[in-house]
Parts: sequence; structure tokens; C-alpha cells
Amino acid sequence: MKETGKIVIFVTTGSEQEAHKIADLLLTKKKAACVNIIPRIDSSFWWQGKLDTAEESMLVIKTKASLLSEIVGLVKGAHSYEVPEIIALPIIGGNKDYLKWLDDEVQES
Repeated sequence: MKETGKIVIFVTTGSEQEAHKIADLLLTKKKAACVNIIPRIDSSFWWQGKLDTAEESMLVIKTKASLLSEIVGLVKGAHSYEVPEIIALPIIGGNKDYLKWLDDEVQES
């Protein structure tokens, strides 16, 4: 399969309120076509040499690959974590109508 030029970005936040703030920022600036918020996830992770846990919310952001750097900057600027999780995966295919809609809704700088 060939690359579509679109990505899904996962971002965890410390609260549902913070997730909504970041989602609203990305959508208002037209940097994402859609952001899903999963309000309660239980996370286990290593932090500063110790095993830790947290209740977090997760953003699932659909956008263009060309906007990744800009989105990373926006999320880092709005996020409360010292090192926020921001990871991107390529979209290698899907509903062509949905992918066209995604293209139409996102604005590049």
C-alpha cells in the first residue's frame, strides 16, 4: 500500500478538560479534521526511574503528515506535561471519501 499523506496522532493528557482544550485548539486552527477524545484510560509507565500510573485522557487526531511538526509545537505549548506523549502513525488506506474529507478540512500554513 502507498502512503496517503495522512496520519493519526495519539496524545495523552492529564485530564479530560486538558484534552478538550487541546482538541479545540487544533480544530479551531484547522490543523486537524477530527479529534476523538477517549476520556478515561489507565496508563502505566516509567517516569524518572520509577514505575508510575495515572488516569489520563487520550486524543486521537486525524490530519495531514505535513502538519506533524506544527501540531507537535501547538500541543507542547498547550500541554501540562513536561514530556507529553505525541506519537504519529501513517494512514496507509481507508475510505477514500473520508480521506478526501480530511484533506478538505485541514489547512496547511
